[in-house]
Amino acid sequence: MKIALCNEVIREMTLAAQCEFAAALGYDGLEVAPFTLSDTPHVPGAIDVAAARKAAQDAGVDITSLHWLLVAPAGLSITDPDDALRARTVDVMRRLIDLCAELGGTALVHGSPLQRSLTPGDEDGTRARALDCFAAIADDAKAANVTYCIEALAPEDADFINRVSEAAAMVDQIDSPFVRTMLDCCATHKLAEGGLGELTDQWLPSGHIAHIQVNDGNGRGPGQGVLELTPHFAALQRHNYTGTIAVEPFDYHPNGSACAARAIGYLSGIEEALRV
Repeated sequence: MKIALCNEVIREMTLAAQCEFAAALGYDGLEVAPFTLSDTPHVPGAIDVAAARKAAQDAGVDITSLHWLLVAPAGLSITDPDDALRARTVDVMRRLIDLCAELGGTALVHGSPLQRSLTPGDEDGTRARALDCFAAIADDAKAANVTYCIEALAPEDADFINRVSEAAAMVDQIDSPFVRTMLDCCATHKLAEGGLGELTDQWLPSGHIAHIQVNDGNGRGPGQGVLELTPHFAALQRHNYTGTIAVEPFDYHPNGSACAARAIGYLSGIEEALRV
């Protein structure tokens, strides 16, 4: 398992400094939010891919994955009734798939709650439009050899695809090994979906889960609240999970750098305890 830091936690640093900082703390890589690198991350040449890869290589870390995919450019949606807008959004999704591969990443996490809102009175149509957008990029993910993960988010953050089972049902309908789902600890805790260990036991062997994000139910980093992650890590080890675990706090307490340092210390302690 690789442990990565979501780079927006330290977004005030340059990407090279982020890589160096993450490496110094003991992270294996960075999970990058494209909007932190450019306001137009989908435009070829807007991000200096060669420089980004060199920064990671020089620091000894990987760029493992992308997330927060549709924050920039503004105005995207996978659910809007406007066909042209959805087509533009799918074009951005395709470009970000290519960007992920160019940066050396292997997975993309599609949360982006503001860009997947239900249309009042047309809830079934909304879901169908979202499914069509996800299905449209399956071959692109295959061509790039990356996994596109549909993220389940709690109802307070998104108004549909709230449970892992909902995301898994979409994955089954799309029927591509390059479109999967993932587990976000904070989201599952908010929903009281069950223990993280039990959820991992349920969904990891089925092949639906391709990525993990760790945080506390209070939105802070892992180890900064009441959420116990040891059963989760034990289940990941039990099922031989070899993907990325990305640290994704939303409330950086007391600040981003300290939150990142505390998180890797906490997770390293869990890993060490499980080795005993």
